[in-house]
Amino acid sequence: MKTFCGRANPTTGALDWVEESEEYDYHQEIARSCYADMLHDHDRNEKYYQGIRAAVARVKARGEKAIILDIGTGTGLLSMMALTAGADFCYAVEVFKPMAEAAQCIVEKNGFADRIKIINKHSTDVTVGPDGDMPTKANILITELFDTELIGEGALPSYEHAHQNLVQENCEAVPHRATVYAQLVESELLWSWAQLQPVDVEDVHLVPLPAVGRCAGAHSVCDIQLSQVSPDSFTPLGPLCTMFSVDFSKPVSSAFHSFSSQFVARSGGRAQVVLSWWDLDMDPSGSIVCTMAPSWTYQQPQMWRDHWMQSVYFLPEEKTVKEGDELSLTVCHDDYSLWYSLQSPSKQTETIPSRPCCTCQAHLVWNRPRFGELNDRHRNESFIRALRSVLREDSVCLSVSDGSLLPVFAHKLGAKKVLEANRADGAVELLETRPEHLTSNDVGGEQVISVLIGEPYFSTSLLPWHSLYFWYCRTALAGLLQPDATILPCSATLHMAAVEFQDLWRIRAPCGTCEGFDVTAMDQMVQESLDFRESREAEPHPLWEYPCRALTDAAAVMAFDFKQCLPQQPISSQGTLPLIRVGRCHGVVLWMEYNLTSDITVSSGLIRPISEQGDCEWVRHRRQGVYFFRSPWESSGEGRAEVTYSFTFEPTSGDIKMDFSVASL
Repeated sequence: MKTFCGRANPTTGALDWVEESEEYDYHQEIARSCYADMLHDHDRNEKYYQGIRAAVARVKARGEKAIILDIGTGTGLLSMMALTAGADFCYAVEVFKPMAEAAQCIVEKNGFADRIKIINKHSTDVTVGPDGDMPTKANILITELFDTELIGEGALPSYEHAHQNLVQENCEAVPHRATVYAQLVESELLWSWAQLQPVDVEDVHLVPLPAVGRCAGAHSVCDIQLSQVSPDSFTPLGPLCTMFSVDFSKPVSSAFHSFSSQFVARSGGRAQVVLSWWDLDMDPSGSIVCTMAPSWTYQQPQMWRDHWMQSVYFLPEEKTVKEGDELSLTVCHDDYSLWYSLQSPSKQTETIPSRPCCTCQAHLVWNRPRFGELNDRHRNESFIRALRSVLREDSVCLSVSDGSLLPVFAHKLGAKKVLEANRADGAVELLETRPEHLTSNDVGGEQVISVLIGEPYFSTSLLPWHSLYFWYCRTALAGLLQPDATILPCSATLHMAAVEFQDLWRIRAPCGTCEGFDVTAMDQMVQESLDFRESREAEPHPLWEYPCRALTDAAAVMAFDFKQCLPQQPISSQGTLPLIRVGRCHGVVLWMEYNLTSDITVSSGLIRPISEQGDCEWVRHRRQGVYFFRSPWESSGEGRAEVTYSFTFEPTSGDIKMDFSVASL
């Protein structure tokens, strides 16, 4: 069965009505899932296996049968581990129907169908009794319900219900315990993702409104690969603090709790950010530990996982601390989230720190990367230099971007009139109309706009080329532009490079066998969902978090001339790039570069040219497009193989269709 669905087109700005299969949504969910990443996480799997063996042994030592409840079973991997370790029976709960069906295939293929019962329900709907899903309560609870914040996927309510209804008192639990750690730091880089900073570039001086500076911001966690943030980017103001632990073998509460850790400041500075992660103790003694700590905290070989990263929390306001100050760091949590506050023990009150809440509206409009982008001094310098080169005293500017500082820059640089959805002391006129719907009445007449400006940035953009919406707006506004109007940026180019990923390849690589168990049914499920549509599309990733090496040179593969209106015919491009470096080519990276003027360019991809060794450094505030090859290609680095590419930009739909192949010469 198919239905008509309305989908906002991020490139054209139109609402497209498309006929979709009723299975489309869950195919997308599977195609973009991280199941493969979890199964490729050998450290996680090994620690779970060790913990399960120990738990089953403890139950058997008491002369009891080992009855397992596995909540969030996924592929059934942990249940199969439990039976291999000597458990008698497993009840494996999985709420996502396609995954439950895959788990059923997997346990059958591995010969466990008679001792593993797959229950396709949410765990809170599972029943116990003669006519229930489970005849008796389990005495071993195995779960994998965690996210980067530990509790963000509803772990606490699930554990709370399980202890009340599904497991025996004093049951064994794997993991046995989770411990949350935090460290208070000063970091100009990380703080730039939380608050709008003053702009002081040449003769442009901007200070955020007091309401913005006083705002506590959004309480939501910022989850990142903290291993990719250099320790040189922050200054620890205190020790690593143990904030709280949760014992999963005992009844768990999802009610509000707060915990404080007191310490003496090790150095002075501005207390701005809390770095946080957690560990799992797989056994009661804490001898089997799975840590989420960033790589710069330990000496052993670096472990990589994308399903669990590290957390960055921003304090409601920055505070100046001095070396030797006594401080109290408090973490609060409800059933799904955490937040932090900082106090002096001498001034600590009985008042519970409230959850940070945005009062300035900016945090509701801009996400974390967008704050960082607006605070990027080098980027602001580029825009200000470009604007200065095109503006005159009689310039009438129209800015087309979401939540941009460009109209304010234009006003400060002396433009006669600036129109945009921003305010600056009344000098920038707010137009509450989508750009493509503007008329001469909105702007004060026909052909009055002398400068059309854009970053371009749009909150609906996911992939780099979605910002071509600027071109659609420019075309729709043609009748309002003066014949010799300046368009800034004047053009854009799509760039690509074939790369070898250090770790990101794992999220798309088939698993085959995982810890000795055949999980090809999951590989097939993911591939079928990719083939449904997604396998011929790129996906967005912030590559500054995911190191890669370029195996080809970077190349501009398509050009878009914003000085001209959108063409009616498709734009096509074909070519080849030789593989010039040794490595395993996992796919292609794509990004846009915008030519503000003939000599000023801003990039949404590489910060600087690729090094001789192929090292890449990416902008932190935009996501790049990644097109994964179905199978990696081994490059000898001698130019004996090449990547063939084909691109077609369809103006009607706004899509860029792409195809790649690798072949030996």
